[in-house]
Amino acid sequence: MLRVGVLAYPGCFASEVFGVPDLLTMATHVGDAEYDVAVVSHRRRVVASGGVALTVSPLREVDVLVVPGFELVPGLDLDAKIRGLAGEVAAIRTHAATGNAVVSICVGAFLLAEAGLLDRRRATTSWLFADELAQRCPAADVRPEHLVVTDKGVTTTAAFSAMYDFALELIREHSGAEVARTTARVALVDDARSSQTPYVDARLLPRPGNEFSRRVMRRLDQNLATRYDLAALADTFNVSSRTLLRRFAEETGQSPLEYLQSSRVRRARHLLETTDRTVAGICTAVGYRDPGTFAALFTKHTGRRPRDYRAAFRRDES
Repeated sequence: MLRVGVLAYPGCFASEVFGVPDLLTMATHVGDAEYDVAVVSHRRRVVASGGVALTVSPLREVDVLVVPGFELVPGLDLDAKIRGLAGEVAAIRTHAATGNAVVSICVGAFLLAEAGLLDRRRATTSWLFADELAQRCPAADVRPEHLVVTDKGVTTTAAFSAMYDFALELIREHSGAEVARTTARVALVDDARSSQTPYVDARLLPRPGNEFSRRVMRRLDQNLATRYDLAALADTFNVSSRTLLRRFAEETGQSPLEYLQSSRVRRARHLLETTDRTVAGICTAVGYRDPGTFAALFTKHTGRRPRDYRAAFRRDES
């Protein structure tokens, strides 16, 4: 019997406390493996997000310790938040010292980072907070495109629903692929996801604070269908091509062409989701003449070919 503990603490997301245990419970109904699951804490009383009071058990040795995320909103003093969870960080560190597995859901990764568990390890978290995690834990190799990353006994996941991707992996390892597939079908959970990239909304990401790069971005966004011409773009801003590349890279960490490609893919995603235009028509609309080149770039950025992306994310905005 696999022993799984979910570490509850003040302000943790209640759904992330119960999501993994609930899916493991469903797995026991379709397979032979059993799971001993408990919500644990060093505190006697825990109130989760939304004012939900949790019944908790004392900390105990488990095979897998799951650390849920919390509400990370603009203006939150993250340092103060983590300081207030010093007991939880210590519990995470103590558990990891036993050699047993540790798992974080979403921004629970910040608690693992505070415990020193992400140093010299690959990790992920919500794409929205991946840059912040990388800044706070420069010794970690943060992979914002991944849904689930496991490195030397430490697992981190992307946001919220990625807890189900992790749970399915755990079920697959402990109960077998067939039980995992059946559990996914019963729960209506996608068991074929491989990346969080298709879900990224660049409009929600922090934008560079420098006016020069913002003006270049705006120019590129307004001319998505126009052939990329670095020299002409530089002339528009009365600088040399070399200066344009240097200043843009300093302010954004990428080249104008890389930004243009991501912007074109973002526009293509929107058209695939909301219109009936053909893939070939969308290819032309975002500045590509060769459908093969467009499809390869789109797949690189989203993890899905254009037609597969439309099938997964098509929505009716009428």
